[in-house]
Amino acid sequence: MRILVLGGAGYIGSHTVYELIARGDEVIVVDNLETGHREAVHKDAIFYEGDIRDRAFVDFVFEKQKVDAVIHFAANSLVGESMENPLKYYDNNVCGTKVLLESMVAHGIDKIVFSSTAATYGEPERIPILETDKTEPTNTYGETKLSMEKMFKWTGRAHGLRFVSLRYFNACGADETGCIGEAHAPETHLIPLILQVPNGKRDYISIFGDTYPTKDGTCVRDYIHVTDLAAAHILAVKYLVDGGESNIFNLGNGVGFTVKEVIETARKVTGHEIPAKVEGIRAGDPAVLVASSEKARTVLGWNPVHNELEEIIASAWNWHKNHKDGYQ
Repeated sequence: MRILVLGGAGYIGSHTVYELIARGDEVIVVDNLETGHREAVHKDAIFYEGDIRDRAFVDFVFEKQKVDAVIHFAANSLVGESMENPLKYYDNNVCGTKVLLESMVAHGIDKIVFSSTAATYGEPERIPILETDKTEPTNTYGETKLSMEKMFKWTGRAHGLRFVSLRYFNACGADETGCIGEAHAPETHLIPLILQVPNGKRDYISIFGDTYPTKDGTCVRDYIHVTDLAAAHILAVKYLVDGGESNIFNLGNGVGFTVKEVIETARKVTGHEIPAKVEGIRAGDPAVLVASSEKARTVLGWNPVHNELEEIIASAWNWHKNHKDGYQ
């Protein structure tokens, strides 16, 4: 197949491109490199630098490259920034997707897999979270992703577009080759922040609250290896190509780990003491976020294989210890 990956120079996008090419698919990558890295783009992918808010650019790509389906990762994704600058998120995430869909409709491209987020749920009403649970985002980032999902739904009703939206939790880890990995600036994800300590980038890791109603008082999160996430996106493309109807799936391991458990596992993997300091609770941090992914397992045939926390952190450490400054 010929797959267009939007945001294919980013963290999850680049890993998905690597997996697609390993399967023998032809891949076209579009990325404006605002947060992505040219060095992360697979050498066998066709690359276009540009912005999906630019209709002429998107039209040019579709006219130049015949594609069977689109995988859409192109979005701003920092929760804190989204609250400080919400219009940036509406402009890039929502307006960009509107332009993309206009061009897809004009060029008769009717299949898209969307990288969504558990932030569409807001505060969970139960654990594990199900796809049928209410969606009441508590931040602009989650609200824009939910708006994008609804845009796919209504475009589908009007123009026959079929979509899969994948709502996932904490992406982590790195490709087993160590060629690509996680490199954000600023970094906000727990595992790479922890690994900055043994890498000499920070003196200690902060724990934001240790009085939550969990087994050790710290927040519980569901961590999914980025390669498993990539596999889910590829299965979702196959599902659509095989005639599947528009659908939404959670992606998670169904098992949560506390912040302290993640830190302790990182100590074991790195052999570093990794000092930790308890800070105040951050507003808007739920005690527990764990997904049910039974639907994805049943319908898509998705089966995460890198679900041991030690393996996840070891793959991340393999990347970070050899790329202390990311792709710089």
